[in-house]
Amino acid sequence: MSDTPEPIERTAASARSFRYYDLVMAAFVAILLLSNIIGASKPSYVTLPGGSEWSFGAGVLFFPISYIIGDVLTEVYGYAKARRVIWTGFAALLFMAFMAWVVVSLPPADGWPGQESYEFVFGNSWRIVLASMVAFWVGEFANSLVLAKMKVWTDGKMLWARTIGSTIVGQGFDSAIFYPLAFYGLAGWPPELIWQLVLSQWLIKTAWEAFLTPVTYLVVGKLKRAEGVDIFDTETDFSPFAKTG
Repeated sequence: MSDTPEPIERTAASARSFRYYDLVMAAFVAILLLSNIIGASKPSYVTLPGGSEWSFGAGVLFFPISYIIGDVLTEVYGYAKARRVIWTGFAALLFMAFMAWVVVSLPPADGWPGQESYEFVFGNSWRIVLASMVAFWVGEFANSLVLAKMKVWTDGKMLWARTIGSTIVGQGFDSAIFYPLAFYGLAGWPPELIWQLVLSQWLIKTAWEAFLTPVTYLVVGKLKRAEGVDIFDTETDFSPFAKTG
């Protein structure tokens, strides 16, 4: 599988406009918000041979797709453009948390029976909100940084190594931050469950990345041909707080 389909312009980080960048950004933010709304705080399990149960966070089934899109963003559009998307996702998470707090806090109409259930689903504590945002911010920037650096080191070869390697680092940070910061010390969340979730989340997300590598190759190749570039971050300022691309 070729990492750099022709014809494309091999270049450093570019300030040009792109045809599909906004669509990829929208997909990233949508999946990020949905995975946090639907599955962030629900632990589920699978039954292993022998009858024992292995716990995992339900959101892990879909959240890794945002990391795959993050890999595509960095590989095709460069770190600076990916940084812009990460900050956009961070702002969207912040607004979602604020909106949830406002709506949950509003008094329900007389006779409406759903307030308790609504609070249970959307009334995340400040710890869960903070943990989710910190884990996302650290994990995504680590993922994008590692992938961009590895692309330069490998001269654009071995895309599979870059996507999986960056996911191991980024998802490692994400998983190790979220569950302990969100749930450590709370009733019903013993330390052994938390660290089991950390490990399973990390392993499942990384396995997802590896499993979907052919899809990543396909999407990256099509986007590079459509956009006509292959960006290498040889002169990029990698600070998360630098001016976004």
